[in-house]
Amino acid sequence: MRPGETFEAELLLSPDEAVAAYLAAVRPRPTGTERVTLAAAFGRILAEDASADAAYPADDRSTMDGFAVRSADGTAPRRIVGTIRMGSAPPRGLEAGEAMRIPTGGVLPAGADAVLPVEDADEEGDLVRASEAPAPRAYLTPRGDDMAPGDVVLRAGRRIGAPELSVLATLGQAEVTVFRRPRIAVVSTGDELIDPAAQPGVGQIRDSNRWAIAGGLAGLGCEILHLARAADELETVAARITEGLERADAVVLTGGSSVGARDHVPAAIDRLGPPGVVVHGIKVKPGKPTVLAAVGTRPVIGLPGNPTSALTILDAIASPVIRALTGESAARRSTVAAVATAAFPGRAGWTWYVPAVLEAGGARPLALRSSHTSLLARADGYVVVGPEKSRIEPGEPLELIRYGGGT
Repeated sequence: MRPGETFEAELLLSPDEAVAAYLAAVRPRPTGTERVTLAAAFGRILAEDASADAAYPADDRSTMDGFAVRSADGTAPRRIVGTIRMGSAPPRGLEAGEAMRIPTGGVLPAGADAVLPVEDADEEGDLVRASEAPAPRAYLTPRGDDMAPGDVVLRAGRRIGAPELSVLATLGQAEVTVFRRPRIAVVSTGDELIDPAAQPGVGQIRDSNRWAIAGGLAGLGCEILHLARAADELETVAARITEGLERADAVVLTGGSSVGARDHVPAAIDRLGPPGVVVHGIKVKPGKPTVLAAVGTRPVIGLPGNPTSALTILDAIASPVIRALTGESAARRSTVAAVATAAFPGRAGWTWYVPAVLEAGGARPLALRSSHTSLLARADGYVVVGPEKSRIEPGEPLELIRYGGGT
């Protein structure tokens, strides 16, 4: 799109079309792998499948405090012949008419096929009677019930959280292979921007976008490289992008992506090498002037300058590109099912990302003001309206998406 041109709605791609077109053209990939300890693995992306090397648990284990018994003995009195200790093997096998004390998690002895819970047992001296005949396999976890040898428990591309750490530790993987964190250069553009510590003059604003975007990228698993702000000059914008491409795996800019006379991001990208701009303009609100581009194999993403637009587009549209760089292929978004307590507006054929709050009885939309910095901090997430349906009516079900759906 050349300077002076405007966006033609009928030519704009939907969000899904834009992302698919970009990923097909650029095919971003992780840049390598590394080995890390479990202590450093939280939040990283697995680069290799994790498979069970044995049966887990390795033995039949009790799920109750009680007595290991043979179910075939029914309600007949059993002689207590020993005690099973946690972390130890049973003292011997179990014969007909015998029982052994067993704690929750204890290993059943050979010959036992059930556990008689304490509350179902009547104990008299060295004898124990069952109030009801125990069923075979009652109150035990069978060997291999959790993981069987060869089971692929965690697939490559999965983000490591607390449950995944538990599995890896159980499998004895004190070190794991993960994808290297991509380094993303963040650039703010605009003559009006000043440092957060400075006092704004007339027409000036503090540079908040870079911190919001940096936080969003960090949540996706990236290392952040902050570059100096770029003035609204073509040469300066191009120089910042060039620096970012030399020092990082991708560049994310905010501002300068629209079609105004001072919006130089698309032109600056195109002069740096192919494929250049792949998508400029998406049929969304907020964030229509989004740029998805690349120089060689390195992504360059131009986000709108308005705070709400920039962070929403990063979360809703640019995140699949970033996840491809991190290696994450099994992303799980944090969502909340609710009903609309007021109408959620949209536009026929468009996709709107409407910020919303959760309240008693459902979700309520907030007025969409792209230039407001505090809007997304007030919201619990956003609701996608469209493109098939241009409005969600009060009482209709909806899904609220939490911002930064990483883990």
